[in-house]
Amino acid sequence: MLQVEIRSERPEDIRAIYDLTKRAFAPMAFASGDEQDLIDAVRDAGALSISLVAEIGSKIVGHVAFTPAKSTDNTPGWFGLGPVAVEPELQRKGIGHQLINEGLGKLREWNAAGCIVLGDPNYYRRFGFLPFPALAPADQPPEYFMVLPLAESQPKAVVDFHPLFSAGESKHK
Repeated sequence: MLQVEIRSERPEDIRAIYDLTKRAFAPMAFASGDEQDLIDAVRDAGALSISLVAEIGSKIVGHVAFTPAKSTDNTPGWFGLGPVAVEPELQRKGIGHQLINEGLGKLREWNAAGCIVLGDPNYYRRFGFLPFPALAPADQPPEYFMVLPLAESQPKAVVDFHPLFSAGESKHK
């Protein structure tokens, strides 16, 4: 695992995060192409709960975002994970893993109810995420919807991502 310094984003990191996210998602078949714009929109809305960067030297090589999520039964303390971006040539070296673990650690410190993610079940299970297809929001593919219960033993209602995530997706449909 490649060792990096992980820290919270600073205002001067915003452009580097944007450019990194664009490069990281460009070759991904599942990407909508606006992940970098989504991060900026969430930040501008004041809904970027956790934004961490990974650095090697003074270069940002990874980023992870956590945003508030909403439970249909109004249980507070839910968050959404993503996007996660790592420089293409440094992917599969543990940087994303370190970023996600650091962010989940912060959620645990906050006594968060839990975290949701839309992604590869084989990857996200290593963090403790479990498939919850029955509780997937209507506009999300249930086979990729996963939940990491933290303070809650398991979700009792549908938990959905911040509304800006749906707005970005509909723009490209």
